[in-house]
Amino acid sequence: MTEAGGGGRERLLRAAVEYVAANGVGERSLRQIAAALGTSHRMLIYHFGSKEGLFVEVVRSMEDRQRELLAELTAAEDDPIDTARRFWSRLADPELWPHERLFFELYGRALQGDPAALPLLDGIVETWVTALGASMEQAGVPPEVARPQARLGVAVARGLLLDLLATGDRAGVDAAMERFVAMYAATLPPR
Repeated sequence: MTEAGGGGRERLLRAAVEYVAANGVGERSLRQIAAALGTSHRMLIYHFGSKEGLFVEVVRSMEDRQRELLAELTAAEDDPIDTARRFWSRLADPELWPHERLFFELYGRALQGDPAALPLLDGIVETWVTALGASMEQAGVPPEVARPQARLGVAVARGLLLDLLATGDRAGVDAAMERFVAMYAATLPPR
């Protein structure tokens, strides 16, 4: 067995994240995914419960990475508008499209009550509202404005990502996001 097979849950999860990024998910069986990761399907079941459980963890891992990126940009960038633009540019990067397709697929399945996908809904909005709200508060937006604005930002970004995946119209979604960023800029205190 390869190192991935003997390396535990976190190593398997990292390998699965990279696998999804390179290959998408398609209609592959758990056995096929396990073989590609250099492990057995039993190890994946042991660590993740099911193929869907593995995919939920892949999505959570990517969401964690994106929130880490937001925190890094917020800490490094003086201008919250530049932070918003750079963050959107990263989210809309075609390199992330396989992960985003998986996110929307699992999100839809969870909303339909699929028991294997339901865990994805735990905190799927609130964690982002908290992260974006904190970023906005750091920029001087009062908490009573920051949280609703953050929720709107989550909805807009997810809607535009879905639009981008469906249409491939990068210029159109970028223009829409730029319009939203301009509206966001209006909520910021004068600098």
